[in-house]
Amino acid sequence: MRILVVGAGATGGYFGGRLAQAGRDVTFLVRPRREDQLRAEGLRLLSPHGDATITPELVTAGHIASTYDVAVLSVKAYALDQALDDLAPAVGPDTMLLPLLNGMRHLDTLTKRFGEKPVLGGVCVVATMLDDEGRIVQLADTQELVYGELSGAASARVAALDKAMQGAGFTARASQAIAQEMWEKWVFLATLGGITCLMRGTVGEIEAAPGGADLALQLFAECAAVATASGHPPGEKFTARIKATVTAPGSPLASSMYRDLQRQRSVEADHILGDLLARARRLSVPAPLLAAAFANLTIYQRRLSAR
Repeated sequence: MRILVVGAGATGGYFGGRLAQAGRDVTFLVRPRREDQLRAEGLRLLSPHGDATITPELVTAGHIASTYDVAVLSVKAYALDQALDDLAPAVGPDTMLLPLLNGMRHLDTLTKRFGEKPVLGGVCVVATMLDDEGRIVQLADTQELVYGELSGAASARVAALDKAMQGAGFTARASQAIAQEMWEKWVFLATLGGITCLMRGTVGEIEAAPGGADLALQLFAECAAVATASGHPPGEKFTARIKATVTAPGSPLASSMYRDLQRQRSVEADHILGDLLARARRLSVPAPLLAAAFANLTIYQRRLSAR
């Protein structure tokens, strides 16, 4: 199976790097600056599961000469439109599009551009970051990739994708409930991203502040209520796990949005918080903390853009 990974940053670089390390046919679609760095230094992974330096196959926009069996989209939401322009020559009649973006809005963008047929649902669970040297640093042990037909049906193409993903050094599984899993991840990320950015602290720091745990639980309740009103109520086990996660005493956990904010980088506020808030308003779901978190990050992003 020929795999094109769109982006070689923290997420795509990690999963694509592991696939390449396992001998899969992987090419990375990257920007010229990242291409120069990767050609000079290799794709470097620093991980609890073993460090690696991979010599990747690379292609840049305008130089795609053929189509691929699957394109894994791992860019930030704010870079999606440009990525789709770059990707278009790689998409043939049987190409699968596997997005690893957060939230749900990107599905509308993909289907509008390429139609419903090629688009799969996807969830990745990994904590990684791109350091100042361009290395991909894995921050925790968890590393899982989930994919499936948005309809929930089993299919031969997802079975083929699943076969290609197995044995590549991370947990991989096909799901017949991928839309539900995407919604649950969105609820978690909106809660974690919203509370850590709004309070400017880790989960442990927030829990230790007066009323901090209650605020985290209130934000989770708002996000879960939007999912429920949208037809995807979070499951009981998920709810119990996330409540414990976002109120854990002493926890160093923080969202990638908060890490980006600390480093004065752009954040995915519109895609993760703004779209959820828009759905809350359309469905008449009260979400005052979600609104506060989104307003806070909107101010931050506008100041950053004005520099």
